[in-house]
Amino acid sequence: QVQLVESGGGLVQAGGSLRLSCEASGLTFSSSAMGWFRRSPGKEREFVATISWSNSGGTTYYSDSVRGRFIISRDNAKNTVYLQMNSLKPEDTAVYYCVTHCVRSFLSRCSKEGDFASWGQGTQVTVSS
Repeated sequence: QVQLVESGGGLVQAGGSLRLSCEASGLTFSSSAMGWFRRSPGKEREFVATISWSNSGGTTYYSDSVRGRFIISRDNAKNTVYLQMNSLKPEDTAVYYCVTHCVRSFLSRCSKEGDFASWGQGTQVTVSS
């Protein structure tokens, strides 16, 4: 059974940084694409970033709203995927979810909530102005 456990959320001022972690178990991590979604108050879950499985070079994809500010990375030795969030804005306030098991043939096409089969419980990020 796949388990995804997020950590690293918290309260930060606008312009600050946070690093989220997601430790995965119950899967072959090095051959699994991983990603992050978020849900802001009153909104649906939205795509943040994904990273392909390691042997294909760790290709990354980002939403337009976070590209240039957030960085997704992975450490296969630790079965962990990270989301480094810089230049945070109040609109980044959300619950952030770790995801895996893209159901489409190409990771580049996995950008909707229904495209991922496994989800973590989420970690809250609050950015104050």
